[in-house]
Amino acid sequence: MNKTITLILLAFLCSCKAYKQDIMFKLDSKFSEAQLSTAILHAERNYVIQTNDYLEIDVYTNKGERLIDPNNELQQGMTGNNQRMREELSYLVQKDGTVKIPIVGQIHLDSLTLNQAEKLLEERFDEYYKDAFVKLSYSNKRVIVLGAVGGQLIPLTNENMSLLEVLALAGGLELGAKAQNIKIIRGALNKPEVYQINLSTIHGMTDTMINMEPGDVIYIEPWRRPWLQATKDIAPVLSLLSSTLALVLVLQNLK
Repeated sequence: MNKTITLILLAFLCSCKAYKQDIMFKLDSKFSEAQLSTAILHAERNYVIQTNDYLEIDVYTNKGERLIDPNNELQQGMTGNNQRMREELSYLVQKDGTVKIPIVGQIHLDSLTLNQAEKLLEERFDEYYKDAFVKLSYSNKRVIVLGAVGGQLIPLTNENMSLLEVLALAGGLELGAKAQNIKIIRGALNKPEVYQINLSTIHGMTDTMINMEPGDVIYIEPWRRPWLQATKDIAPVLSLLSSTLALVLVLQNLK
């Protein structure tokens, strides 16, 4: 019995170290470019395609062996004045949720994630090419919101969107969000500019009028409740130990 109690206490103490593991981007420590890139990619891949989004598409054959674009068909119908500039070329998601793509024609992509849309397009291109591989990406101007509100991608619908507008589109600040610790991360990920915003004061509200720039990352630090988080971490261990103890007691009573 004493050994069981000791194991429970050790597991509880070890779990107390874990409750801050998902707090990112402390101002007094170096940024991890890889960590930030991973978080951004995760948010982008889980973003749901919406009307007025612009999508770029690359199609490969033989499961990604070779890029295909016979007769420049994939470039036909793309927006932009200079088709040599890849970043200016994209397909518009129309009001009915469809995208007109050469070769496969009109296809409904609204409400799909990038992964889902890629799989659907691969099925359509498989009718024309062997083992088609499709890679989709967004060309919209957008910002990424991470932290307490989860990973979200917010399109910039106009050039003067403020931080307050972006936070509203992300669902606002929930009970688990620290209003006094909001960071705007701007510029190259290996050497970003960081702005800290405090929305817990009236003076801090004026900072929310700062205009967002394409590619900005907004991080909202979540509140952490150490004992509650530790309890969640240790719950599976306690369940296993209690089941083991119950089994031991049953076996002892059978003797």
